[in-house]
Amino acid sequence: MGIAAVGNNLITYVINEMHFSLSKSANIVTNFIGTVFLLALVGGYLSDSYLGCFWTVLIFGFVELSGFILLSVQAHVPQLKPPECNMLSDSEQCVEAKGLKALIFFTALYLVALGSGCVKPNMIAHGADQFDQDHDPKQSNKLSSYFNAAYFAFSMGELIALTLLVYVQTHSGMDVGFAVSAAAMALGLLCFISGTFLYTNKRPQRSILTPIAQVVVAATLKRKQVCPSDPRMLHGSHSKEPISDNHVSNNFSNIQPTQRFRLLNKACIKDGNNKMESPWRVCSVEQVEQVKTLISVVPIFSCTIVFNTILAQLQTFSVQQAASMNTQIPHSTTFHIPPASLQAIPYLMLIFLVPLYDTFIVPFARRITGHPSGITPLQRIGTGLLLATLSMISAAAVEHKRRNSNITLTVFWIAPQYLVFGVSEMFTAVGLLEFFYNRPSAGVQSRSFLTAITYCSYSFGFYLSSLLVSLVNKVTTSPHSSGWLSDNDLNNDRLDLFYCLLAVISFLNFLNYLFWSRWYSRPDHDSGTLKLAGRIPPDHHHNMYSFNHAV
Repeated sequence: MGIAAVGNNLITYVINEMHFSLSKSANIVTNFIGTVFLLALVGGYLSDSYLGCFWTVLIFGFVELSGFILLSVQAHVPQLKPPECNMLSDSEQCVEAKGLKALIFFTALYLVALGSGCVKPNMIAHGADQFDQDHDPKQSNKLSSYFNAAYFAFSMGELIALTLLVYVQTHSGMDVGFAVSAAAMALGLLCFISGTFLYTNKRPQRSILTPIAQVVVAATLKRKQVCPSDPRMLHGSHSKEPISDNHVSNNFSNIQPTQRFRLLNKACIKDGNNKMESPWRVCSVEQVEQVKTLISVVPIFSCTIVFNTILAQLQTFSVQQAASMNTQIPHSTTFHIPPASLQAIPYLMLIFLVPLYDTFIVPFARRITGHPSGITPLQRIGTGLLLATLSMISAAAVEHKRRNSNITLTVFWIAPQYLVFGVSEMFTAVGLLEFFYNRPSAGVQSRSFLTAITYCSYSFGFYLSSLLVSLVNKVTTSPHSSGWLSDNDLNNDRLDLFYCLLAVISFLNFLNYLFWSRWYSRPDHDSGTLKLAGRIPPDHHHNMYSFNHAV
């Protein structure tokens, strides 16, 4: 809730209090949010390798809290901010934050980013670790419900942040709003600590990065060698009998190398002598198959980056779009909707939709498909990607109407783009979390790191947004006209054309996803995965129902 209140209304603070231009402010926001999610990798790595989920959440929770406090102090003390002025009417007279003032602002902002980035993946993974799928297969159904419940809690936090906290920020000042975020974070930490003796805590394992590096190095050193025709001659594959299709052994020694990325199989070639080789020169088949699984999910992950680029627009330009419309409630003369609060619309809908989805739609779909989650994570992701395209089409149509209308449109015109994207996010975000957490890639138990990878999609999406804004401005600027997004006034910009561009990119990305989801679901990938895991993971019972086959 705290990070949502800061991130979703940050552009207002950066423009009105720090006096940065519209395009620069949008990039500051997207870079901040992108860094939050990129730092999730750091949190996942520290958790899996050294600290564990519990201690990572606790330590970096206090780092995030310190950032909120510093933001609140700066927003409250006039000497720590540029002189007041109106960026809409006197932008040329406004002084941009520089020197010590900018240093304090960015230090506070990135303390929040560091703390939040390291907390996010570990909170999800720590909750999921309470379900023991290895010893109780029925826990798979509960795990799927947990991911839906976690998203429901996230939606509730976003809803409160985008209504109550944004209202406080708008009417009581950003200093009070940041202070409330700090108080919410402190309360959350106290609640987390209160369950210390009830948690199931998994011990840190070896780093997931070291085995990956070992496989790459070993395969490179032996790239000119020829793999033996008998796979049992490879290191770590000692089975004397082939594995049948109807038997999946629980013994990792029965792993057989797959043909996907077969160049990596050379990492398993043993030298002729019986001497012990360095793990950097020879790797087990199990280790190689783990690396192959990680490489296989990269295209799926990459296809969600554009999805999060669209999310970045709803937290930046769409907020400014709302600010240029009539925010007054119909039949009310005094109450105006804070523009940033419009982002609460999808979450208000989702707090009702997510329980209905989990209670009625999932059991109904489960009876049809036999899948514990009703539909596979790949199907969920694909559905969300298609809906994201429709969201941008709606945004472009509304902005075109706003620019050409003789009257000031009511702010509720932009509600559809938020509603459609909200449903899209429910499918894509939850599907991606479930997809990565259930990867059988890791006999190395790197759940936090794998969950953190999902947040990197947010990071790259927001960075791509910053790049697109700068690139579009550069390409569309000419001696006779300014760029599409170069003015501080949306009436002079061409946000509608920018939204159209994003709609086209999003649809092409959806088609790209169909190709890679089909590639990922090919039988040669599945067979290797089943043998690697030693058991059939939940989403592979029906993985041939991949999204592209469903449409």
